[in-house]
Amino acid sequence: MSTNFGAGFHVVPGRAVDTSAYDQYIGRWSRLFVPAVLAAAEIVPGYRVLDISAGTGEAALMTLPIVGASGLVIGADISPAMVEAARDRLNEPSFWPVAADGQALPFVDGSFDAVICQLGLQFFPDPALGLLEFRRVLHLGGCAAVCVISTPDRAPMAGILADAISRFLPEQRNILYLSFALADPKRLEQLLANAGFRDIRVEREIREYIIQSFDDYWEPIEAGIGSLRQAYISLAEADRRSVRDEVRARLSRFESDAGLRMSLEMLIASGRA
Repeated sequence: MSTNFGAGFHVVPGRAVDTSAYDQYIGRWSRLFVPAVLAAAEIVPGYRVLDISAGTGEAALMTLPIVGASGLVIGADISPAMVEAARDRLNEPSFWPVAADGQALPFVDGSFDAVICQLGLQFFPDPALGLLEFRRVLHLGGCAAVCVISTPDRAPMAGILADAISRFLPEQRNILYLSFALADPKRLEQLLANAGFRDIRVEREIREYIIQSFDDYWEPIEAGIGSLRQAYISLAEADRRSVRDEVRARLSRFESDAGLRMSLEMLIASGRA
């Protein structure tokens, strides 16, 4: 059994993005880390910012008020469906969505004051090449900041799901674990150094969040948004039931009076061109 992942792994080929499901599963916790990414990129009013792997525009949405009317945010994503979703969501004159490969950016050298990449670099076929491109399009002194997910045990809402699904799709384990591919801080630091960045910092950031119930957690997974969710819906019905039961049982340790209370760790790496 195999899954036909779309460009960027997050959208089923030929289908529009279910923005509500995407926000329910990914947006509600990824946005907790965006302010730290923007601070690491040292974004100020008037900046030209490139948001790579922009998705539905979560990071761009928070960047626009900072750069203001005199600034510009270009949201680049390899998935045309994501670009359309971001365009529909952010109907702002200072936001330009572009379908582009982060490893071959269609911009001249030194085009931007800052580059950000929220939860995208780990999915690049060659993250080192992507960082070289980030560095190339930055002007001298500009900052790039990337956010990647930590290890599966420090991101249980994704780690447990990846583990459960991989039992039924062992041949796709490498893809299912791409979310955690850059969880080593030393490797991440070295990648930035090799790309020519200086003043490099890699910080661990932890946030806690609450999901009202397991059903609230599981609903967007059934919609098939994201690489893990696409793999899940490719399974036979009985196997999907087994995955759901296993994940429910393993997440039960996070139950509280308020719902599922979990912490999530990210690595935020930054460097100056």
